[in-house]
Amino acid sequence: MATDDSLRGKIRQAVADRFGAQAEFLQQLVRFASTRGNEHTVQDHMARAMLERGYALDRFAMDRQEIDAHPGGGEISELHSEAPIVVGIHRPREETGRSLILQGHVDVVPTGPEDMWSTRPFDPVIKDGWMHGRGAGDMKAGVSANLFALDALRAVGLQPAATVYVQSVVEEESTGNGALMTHLRGYKADAALVPEPAAENLTRANVGVLWFQFEVRGIPVHVASMGEGANAIDAAYRVVGALRELETKWNDARVDHALFSDVAKPINLNLGKIEGGDWASSVPAWCKIDCRISILPGASAQEARQEIEACIADFARQDRFLANNPPRVTFNGFVSDGYELKPGSEAEGVLGEVHEQVMGRPLKTQLATAYLDSRVYVLFDDIPALNYGCTAENIHGFDERVELASVQRITEVMALFIAEWCGVEPIDG
Repeated sequence: MATDDSLRGKIRQAVADRFGAQAEFLQQLVRFASTRGNEHTVQDHMARAMLERGYALDRFAMDRQEIDAHPGGGEISELHSEAPIVVGIHRPREETGRSLILQGHVDVVPTGPEDMWSTRPFDPVIKDGWMHGRGAGDMKAGVSANLFALDALRAVGLQPAATVYVQSVVEEESTGNGALMTHLRGYKADAALVPEPAAENLTRANVGVLWFQFEVRGIPVHVASMGEGANAIDAAYRVVGALRELETKWNDARVDHALFSDVAKPINLNLGKIEGGDWASSVPAWCKIDCRISILPGASAQEARQEIEACIADFARQDRFLANNPPRVTFNGFVSDGYELKPGSEAEGVLGEVHEQVMGRPLKTQLATAYLDSRVYVLFDDIPALNYGCTAENIHGFDERVELASVQRITEVMALFIAEWCGVEPIDG
C-alpha cells in the first residue's frame, strides 16, 4: 500500500478526533427539510462548507434541453427541482495520483404523517448511538462523510495528489437528473465513490427504475343510478391487475440473469400515489395512479417504457369500457437503466484492502433493488463507481435512522481509500 501503517493510523485517529464535529454537521444537514424542490438552502450550506475548506466552487443549474436529449435523462415534470448542483473541486499542486468523484444527494423523500414518527423528522435526535431523522441515512450521512474524509487528510497535513470532485446533487429520489447533469457538465474522474447506505457493503449491481402515471376518465352519475355510469377508480384497479401481470413476467425473467437469478422478487411495481373522485355519492369521473416499477440490469428502460404503454393499451382494448375510453399514460420521472459493476477493478481492490483493515473482515458485495446514482458513472463515464456506505434503517419510512459508529467506520475507510487511490502530498509544499 502507498501509505504505511503509521500514517494510516494517524488518518483513522483524525477521523475519530473530528467525528463529533461530523455528527454535528450531519445534524445541520438533517434540519434542512430538503424535499423535492426545497433543496436550495441545503445546497447553500454545502457551498459554504466547500468554500470554507478552500475548494474551487462550481454551482450550476440543470440544463433541461441537454437532459431531454440524453438517453439517460429522467422525464422533467412541473415538480422537477430548480435547486442547483454544487461541486467543490480540490486540485493538487502536482497531478501524480488518480482522480476521484465523491458524490452524494441532499434531496429527501416526504415524511408521511409526522404523528407516526417517534421524533420530529427534521429535528435530528441521537438515541443509543443512532441519529434519527429524515435523510439521516439516505443519504446525508454519506454527504458528511465525503467532506470529513478529506478533512482527516488535511488534519495530518496531507491532501490528495489528484483532482477530487465533491458533488452535491438533487433529484436522486425522482429522476437521477442531478447526477446526470454533473456528467453533462463534463466532470469525469478515474473512479467514483458514492456513500449511499449499503450496510458497509459494496453494491455489485442495481435495477433500473421507471416512474409513470396513468389516468382513467369515467362517466359520473348519481350513485343511485351508478349502473348507468362508469367508475373511474374501479377501472383503474382493473388496469393495475394488468400491470401486476407484467410485473410477474419481468420477475420470471430473473432466472436467466447471472446476478439476480436467486433474488426472490427483484422487480417491484409500487402504487405510490392515488387520486380520484370528487364526492362520495357520485360515481367518480377520474382516477390517477402514480407508479414505480423496476427493470433488471441489462434491460432497456426505453424498451420497458414501450412495454408498459403496450400493456395498458392491450388491456384497455379488451375492457368493455376502456376500449372506448383508453387510459392516458405519462412518464414523469425516472427512465433509467440499471447497471452492473464489473469485478476486478483497481478501485475495488483498493477499497477492499482498506475496508478489511478498518472492519476486520473482507468486503462483501450486495445487490440493490432500488435506484442508485452510481449508474451515471458506470453507464456513461465507463468508470468504476463504488456504491459503499453506512448502516441505516427505515429509509423512506417512519423513524429513519443511521448508526453513528458505522458512519465513523465508513468515513475512516473513505479517508484511507482517498489516500491510497489518489495518493497524497503535503499541504505546504
